Amino acid sequence: MEGAAMAAASSSSSPSRYESQKRRDWNTFLQYLKNHKPPLTLSRCSGAHVIEFLKYLDQFGKTKVHVAACPFFGVPYPPAQCTCPLRQAWGSLDSLIGRLRAAFEEIGGGLPESNPLAAKAIRIYLKEVRETQAKARGIPYDKKKRKRPRTAKETQKPDDGEGAGGSGSGDSALVISATVV
Repeated sequence: MEGAAMAAASSSSSPSRYESQKRRDWNTFLQYLKNHKPPLTLSRCSGAHVIEFLKYLDQFGKTKVHVAACPFFGVPYPPAQCTCPLRQAWGSLDSLIGRLRAAFEEIGGGLPESNPLAAKAIRIYLKEVRETQAKARGIPYDKKKRKRPRTAKETQKPDDGEGAGGSGSGDSALVISATVV
């Protein structure tokens, strides 16, 4: 019960920046559904509707995304202005979806399985946006490799019975044992 008491105490103070943004995003999304033609309820919303919402938000974007025909397509730092459209940056959309997913589970009260904001189509759409924007800017997006804890012990593999003559390459295989935490 201590966690519930702390949550109640923190909700009486002013909400964090993240919580305020999540509430604003959630209200914007609900307003979009209300103004949709025909109006949608949250229970009838699908991943496709969420993607429509993300595309709708592009009109308010501030990130220049060069089209393939633009002479600056793929140029990281264009030397001049062009007429290519402004879009929402991939990182902004990714963060928005994260906040909306959390809000759905907290405010919307739905089960994670019924969360339209967690649809596979949205992950695919966001991946395409990331790749398209990276190509248009000429800056590749490299997935960061997850670092593993350095608890592994490196030991040399014992000789495979080939004797001193063996293969003669002198290479030894490393055996790494790791403890997953």
